[in-house]
Amino acid sequence: MDDNQRIITEGLLRAGLIAAGDVPVITALSGGVSCDVFRVETPSGTLCAKRALPRLRVATVWEAPTRRSHFEVEWLSVARVAGLNVPRVVAEWEDQHLFFMEWFPQADNPVWKAELAAGRIDPGFAAAVGRAIAAIHSATQGDAAIAARFATDDLFAALRIEPYLLHTARAHPDLAAIIEGIAATTQATRAALVHGDVSPKNILCGRAGPVLIDAECAWYGDPAFDLAFCCTHMLLKGVWHPQWEPQTAAAFDALHSAYLDAVTPALRGGIEARAIALLAAILLARIDGRSPVEYLTAEADRDRVRRAARQLLQDPPPTLAAFGARWRQLTGQP
Repeated sequence: MDDNQRIITEGLLRAGLIAAGDVPVITALSGGVSCDVFRVETPSGTLCAKRALPRLRVATVWEAPTRRSHFEVEWLSVARVAGLNVPRVVAEWEDQHLFFMEWFPQADNPVWKAELAAGRIDPGFAAAVGRAIAAIHSATQGDAAIAARFATDDLFAALRIEPYLLHTARAHPDLAAIIEGIAATTQATRAALVHGDVSPKNILCGRAGPVLIDAECAWYGDPAFDLAFCCTHMLLKGVWHPQWEPQTAAAFDALHSAYLDAVTPALRGGIEARAIALLAAILLARIDGRSPVEYLTAEADRDRVRRAARQLLQDPPPTLAAFGARWRQLTGQP
């Protein structure tokens, strides 16, 4: 029995999820770069166990406090109250940065990233994602108690500001002032509860709509980050699979339009301009930051993204719709 299996079994016992003598079946799953994830079969049912890693699985050294696991549990709790479709947390062992949550069978809940990669691109689903993000932002907007509960500035800086923005600024010193300014604005904005990793790999296509998971970067701050982070992937998928670019472009437009239509007026003011700036910076970061996208392997594609993102940082369009059109022009897509 390895260390994870031992701790998971002890955690199940501590939480009363198994009895002494029960032997759970623990299967390691792909946990991405930041955590270990397991399917755990117990006599009473199947659970998902998640444990944060102290050092992320990327090419450069990227360490992050494991206490972020607790804030993911907290985010899931708030999201359920806000009406989002998210896993129910069953138990947490905070000292071991481990928690157990409801299991969502993959057959009924495919990962959105896999659907996009297969060309199953539904703008209606993208719009539903936009509305889901807007729902939790709107539900937590201006909430002092939530702000105090998620005062995780240091975690967000370690997980998002430094690896995505400041690292990229160092890689592009001629744009450093612009990118550092975007980082400063993001860090100074306190408006709503942010997920921090709204990516297709962290969204399941549930029968009742999007299921958001993996909120390790939860932070009370700038909701424009979530909008920009997710929109980034719609644009990059079009570069990855140019034959499906019209569909990914439609998904991009559906996502940001639905979000802006659904979010509260108090949040809407200024959020589009901040999202435009962040979108350009994050696109560049997904090539030259600490966590580049793994699927853009051709240097020609990477350079197309790099050149387009650099131009959009220096000359940002006035709206997200205009950003999408300009992006397609700069990357040579129809």
